[in-house]
Amino acid sequence: MSVQELDLSRIEEIISQTANKKGALIPVLQKVQKVYGYVPEESIEQIADGLHVYPADVYGVLTFYSQFKLKPRGEYIVRVCCGTACHVKGSDRIAEDLITKLKVEVGETTEDRKFTLEKVACVGACALAPVVIVNDDVHAKMSTDEARKIIDVIQKGKS
Repeated sequence: MSVQELDLSRIEEIISQTANKKGALIPVLQKVQKVYGYVPEESIEQIADGLHVYPADVYGVLTFYSQFKLKPRGEYIVRVCCGTACHVKGSDRIAEDLITKLKVEVGETTEDRKFTLEKVACVGACALAPVVIVNDDVHAKMSTDEARKIIDVIQKGKS
């Protein structure tokens, strides 16, 4: 969706739901992200005006908390665990292979917005290492071939 196509009309509705409540910034940002999949930078001024705060305050919260994203994300979030157990068992090779397959760097989204690739520190599933999580689906004891197959299945629409 290009900037011209971005309809920010829902933001006023989200802001109006707060009715000038103290501490509304984070809940408003969470709702905006839920609606758009991220918090569009074009919305920062509108949110600041609606909540009577400075745009710098909005931007500060957006950049401080890792839950908020300023760029569109993919329909499928592919997380490669890079904790110690996963690292020892080859998660870096899996991540590098997915970078090549998806043609994106870690933290980026494919042009078609189908996939976002992320590396995460640890998912707490060390006995299953190496682990790749696609949205909420945990894939254990992965290899580069198995990770590629998961992407292929999704790309073919069989997810």
